[in-house]
Amino acid sequence: MDYKETLLLPTTNFAMRGNLINNEPERYASWDKNKIYEKMKANRKGAPSFTLHDGPPYANGNIHIGHALNKVLKDIIIKRNYFDGKSVRFTPGWDCHGLPIEQQVEKKLGGKQKKELLEVSKVRELCRAHAAKFVDIQKSEFKQLGILADWENPYVTMDYKFEANIYRTLCGVAKKGLLIERSKPVYWSWAERTALAEAEVEYEDKESHSIYVAFELSDEAKAKADLVGKASLVIWTTTPWTLPSNTGISLHPEEKYVLTTDGYIVAKALFESLLALGVVKGEIAKEVDSKSLEGQVATNPLNGRTSKIVLGDHVLMDSGTGGVHTAPGHGEDDYRVGLKYDLEVIMPVDETGCFDETVVREKLLPNPEEFVGQLIFKTNDRILELLGDSLLYQSKFTHSYPHCWRSHTPLIFRATRQWFISVDEKPEGEDKTLRNIALSEVEKTLFFPKSGKNRLNSMVANRPDWCISRQRDWGVPIAFFRVKETGEVLFDEKVLNFTAMIFEMQGSDAWYSMPIEQLLYPGSGYKADELEKVTDILDVWFDSGSTWNSVLKSRNYDAGEYQADLYVEGSDQHRGWFQSSLFLSCAVEHKAPYKAVLTHGFTVDEKGEKMSKSKGNVIAPEKVLKEYGSEILRLWVASSDYQGDLKISDGILKQTSENYRKLRNTFRIMLANINDLETISAYENMGELDKWILNVAKNVFKEVHKSFTEYNYVNGMSLLNNFIVNELSGMYIDMTKDSLYCNAKTDPRRMASQSAMAIITKSLLLLMAPILTYTADEIVENAPAIIKGDAESIFDMTYAEIQAGESTFDALYMTKAREGFGTIVDALKKEKIIKSTLEVVISTDSNIALAIDSTDAEDWFVVSCVSDEASGDVLGTFKVEDDIFTISKATAHKCPRCWKYQAASEDTTCKRCEEVVSA
Repeated sequence: MDYKETLLLPTTNFAMRGNLINNEPERYASWDKNKIYEKMKANRKGAPSFTLHDGPPYANGNIHIGHALNKVLKDIIIKRNYFDGKSVRFTPGWDCHGLPIEQQVEKKLGGKQKKELLEVSKVRELCRAHAAKFVDIQKSEFKQLGILADWENPYVTMDYKFEANIYRTLCGVAKKGLLIERSKPVYWSWAERTALAEAEVEYEDKESHSIYVAFELSDEAKAKADLVGKASLVIWTTTPWTLPSNTGISLHPEEKYVLTTDGYIVAKALFESLLALGVVKGEIAKEVDSKSLEGQVATNPLNGRTSKIVLGDHVLMDSGTGGVHTAPGHGEDDYRVGLKYDLEVIMPVDETGCFDETVVREKLLPNPEEFVGQLIFKTNDRILELLGDSLLYQSKFTHSYPHCWRSHTPLIFRATRQWFISVDEKPEGEDKTLRNIALSEVEKTLFFPKSGKNRLNSMVANRPDWCISRQRDWGVPIAFFRVKETGEVLFDEKVLNFTAMIFEMQGSDAWYSMPIEQLLYPGSGYKADELEKVTDILDVWFDSGSTWNSVLKSRNYDAGEYQADLYVEGSDQHRGWFQSSLFLSCAVEHKAPYKAVLTHGFTVDEKGEKMSKSKGNVIAPEKVLKEYGSEILRLWVASSDYQGDLKISDGILKQTSENYRKLRNTFRIMLANINDLETISAYENMGELDKWILNVAKNVFKEVHKSFTEYNYVNGMSLLNNFIVNELSGMYIDMTKDSLYCNAKTDPRRMASQSAMAIITKSLLLLMAPILTYTADEIVENAPAIIKGDAESIFDMTYAEIQAGESTFDALYMTKAREGFGTIVDALKKEKIIKSTLEVVISTDSNIALAIDSTDAEDWFVVSCVSDEASGDVLGTFKVEDDIFTISKATAHKCPRCWKYQAASEDTTCKRCEEVVSA
């Protein structure tokens, strides 16, 4: 008889191989067609909400692996909250204005000069088209990663209504009294001809001069300080090109200064180092009180102009001379001390980084005509020549220096008229400054990881006023009117509201294309010829920083609630989006736009090196999709510790693919084992092994769910993998094969094991669904009704914890016994004494092992018998605590159906199999 036909072998339509590369696009297209995101919203109507506000990627190229990491992580978080029963909102967005897009248009046009021949409106038209192209491209690429979002109604910062709301946010800041216009030194990119904010500055190595220059004191200053003969203050600077703009020398009010016998004044704390360097050569002649020199003047040896001596705490004693060359037009500290002492602000540098006619008009340099039109960095050597004997020492050194984030050229500090958000002013109606409001809101915010709080707190505490104006074409204009005669800026509410309305209807392009009489609110009381437009554009960080207002508080999107439950971006956004969003929200609403902030690291290769095309170590999302499928990329994200840099390579992806295969096959065998189960057995009717695995799964899944809730996916995945490999696949599935395959279909023991598997499968399925959503949906499609009920897809299901009662099974003891048994049988198999553990029986005096149902005990060890009676040839013994376990050769015959050694003869089946076959 062919007993195989009498076995209940596992069967399922869920394929062993996922064929992800070919099958994923079809399923993702069906999700799109069936509007699954809208269905998710409908399924959770009235449920507690969860809003993840999307930080907008830049619409200027195909997505890279960092984009994929970010969006997949967000998608996993959104889906976890959905499957936990929450009403989720995830509206994707794109940053569409700014310098990088304008640069691409310049390239297409053939350079800046050719671009400048066009009308601003035409340049903006080309920029808009470029951004729109890549919004569509990136949207398609994100969909290919299985990401579900409101793709039908994303936010795009160049949309007319969006631009209007950006402008309204700006007006909100102005109404709070925090928007100021002033001439102040800011980071200036001479290569891009625009001001930059802190977030747009990168640091790279640069070689600079290190020079020490003597400024001779005036006779009056010498008399005031009781000095006779030669007496010069020595300054140190690394920017010789700023010396023409010098109007002061800063000394520390509390430090001691000394006059040397060769006539130079330096800080006493730095005298020895300056003597060793050769800057000064004499001995200390006398001490000089810095306060005695306050308000006095010295002479700039470069141009003979006076330089006022001022006092400031910004003067440090870790390097230099203790005398700080002060040019208020070229530095933040210089500017601040200049305000206090009313120092003149001289700015002889134009937008291209070249000296302009100011050097001639103000006689800032000898032979000034030769410097006009010269790039400042190229004039350093000539300036050193002109210093003559006043140059006491010079050298060069390499150091970290601020560079433009786009052109990678060194920046300069340049005083120009710019718009700022003042962080140390109090918003109207508040008793705290904007900075202090922001700091208090950081304290209320949850951070993942926790170290993010200190990082953001430090940046908020130390940042300067935010320069929000840019001298470019492509962006939202700071659309104010200025009165020509007085220079006053109109902040009339009706004028501002009318401008916002025009933006909403015709876009901010109208500011450049329409005449003033059409832009000006009718009945404003002003005439068009009395006004001029402000044409600076907003910093692109203002655009993205105001999305809480333009998206979450806007009637244009169903994007969730303000404050958002979570912001998720790379760790570099502490100085970018997290901060710009925080300040704008605190300025207008006096609270943070988010309740929690999560940051992730950056993608690197398997050696930990940054990815670059020149190294050939770039892993593009497109390549991963073609070779592995999006599920592998998603599993890589969930299995990686995103708090640090995330390593990715072909080798890592292959290992992730292997992990996916094991996980898929675990689901497959469980689905196959429960294919004919129609009702779930009551817990109290289950065997000890079923109760044991349910309790293990219950505890593990509870910890996994807790980890996932805390966004600790790597820990949760580690717990899951250990459970699947060890207890579930490595033990329980193997232990239950006999009853599942060989017992009668409706046998209580078989149904109990099937029930345990069904309960675990359903819970595990919903735990994994946020990560492997495609696979989870495919499982539901092929799962029996006992798993999915009436659900047509995974999106019709909700996660629920496993409910399991008490178990008397001593798992710790029995696991030790199984390990002791395994050690001996592994050796027996190697020596070819046995082929299968079913060939042996176990006898023991262990009350714990003997208290278990005999069939459960057999299945635990996968042997033919466990009893207190020894029989057959002894093959080995092992101990658990004080109990002896003896392994012997089975004396009964092998059942041809179940292969257990329980048959009375070679030609008959065991009692259990005989009953099943007869039935």
